[in-house]
Amino acid sequence: MSPKVFNLTPHPIVVLDAQGFETTYLPVGTPARVDVANSVEIGGRLGVSVWVDLPGEVVGLPEPEADTTIIVSGFVLAALASEGSTRKDVVAPGTGPNDGAIRNEKGHIVAVTRLKGLK
Repeated sequence: MSPKVFNLTPHPIVVLDAQGFETTYLPVGTPARVDVANSVEIGGRLGVSVWVDLPGEVVGLPEPEADTTIIVSGFVLAALASEGSTRKDVVAPGTGPNDGAIRNEKGHIVAVTRLKGLK
């Protein structure tokens, strides 16, 4: 049985492996997301109130399953890390300045060459 991959982001994710082979993972179902626990007014700027959304729990993430990889957004991965999660089945596209992401002429990411995980 081959490994299963679920892309729980709202966008197709293209992974370019070390041999130059591209694999596209299309979104499946409802994206995993970080719920907003609370919104707090922190002041004002430019004549309007400034608010900050305090992150809540990650929602829409299925339970771990053998031979399964779940692709989530970097924001969801960061929320899992802040919760202390050590899930090895959850990854996010590596899009940072040192991650080797492939960009088009407009600077938009068209493929990633690495994935980020949790410790």
